[in-house]
Amino acid sequence: MSTSPELTLLYDGGCPLCVREVTFLRRKDRDQSIRFVDVDAQEYSPEDWSGISYRQAMARIHAIQADGTVLTDVAVFREAYRLIGLGWLYAPTRWPVVGPVVDGLYGVWARYRLKITNRASLDQLCRERCSLPQ
Repeated sequence: MSTSPELTLLYDGGCPLCVREVTFLRRKDRDQSIRFVDVDAQEYSPEDWSGISYRQAMARIHAIQADGTVLTDVAVFREAYRLIGLGWLYAPTRWPVVGPVVDGLYGVWARYRLKITNRASLDQLCRERCSLPQ
């Protein structure tokens, strides 16, 4: 991997759908311009990733651009897909009518993703993580 990726994508390694998406992105990222960080890994440390807490990262997708800019939600996918040469797939999310609809749909997905994937609630995951020895 290059020493300085253009994008660092924070993802939930315990989410089967998230892992599927990351697997796809990794396969298409021929230039290795994206670094992938599993926030569900025990060694995840917010201090290493722009202070994005476990709770924040698990509640909705985040990515950090090389200049330190933090992206969230659909903007993460838009940038990741641009980097793998498939930016046209997310280009319509910049359109005035389409963008807000897609953002709203992502918000619903983010809110219910843990339940949909048969995982514990965000509060429960955070309680369990805080009770683990560091």
